[in-house]
Amino acid sequence: MKILKYILIGIVTLVIFVLLAGLVLKKDYSVEREITVNRPKNVVFDYIKYLKNQNNYSKWANIDPNMTKTYEGTDATVGFVSAWDSDNDDVGKGEQEIKKITEGDRVDYEIRFIEPFESKSSAYMITDSVASNKTKVKWGFNGHMNYPTNLMLIFMDFNKMIGDDLDTGLKNLKSELEE
Repeated sequence: MKILKYILIGIVTLVIFVLLAGLVLKKDYSVEREITVNRPKNVVFDYIKYLKNQNNYSKWANIDPNMTKTYEGTDATVGFVSAWDSDNDDVGKGEQEIKKITEGDRVDYEIRFIEPFESKSSAYMITDSVASNKTKVKWGFNGHMNYPTNLMLIFMDFNKMIGDDLDTGLKNLKSELEE
């Protein structure tokens, strides 16, 4: 009986410690990956500024080929929204909106996840000319997790999880543009 009491006290102490740690742990995360595409900057930017083109290279857009996709607005302009809905929990339901375009250089997005959980994140794609026929493409993702969900940052490597998906998407983008 005493052993059970000590085990229970140990478990409660551990839970309290983890919950208290969550109060001081980081709540923001940021992931960025890059690749060099053997195409001129203007060609690469003119392709990535169209949100619908992500269907051709984004890993997430290709997980469920049967997902429902809807669009609002004019693609490649601020305010364009691409929405998706899937029964696959790895895809879920959400939408992505173009928030800002710095012509020739950068596109900023807001991603709003609805299911299987609600959250909002920022994403961006940046193009930098490396040479006349080479363009570095950076794809980044920034998020915020409120307490106590920020405790997941202890156990999950968001940099690797999201980073691997960004790497896959960038490799697909490179293949798509260099064909």
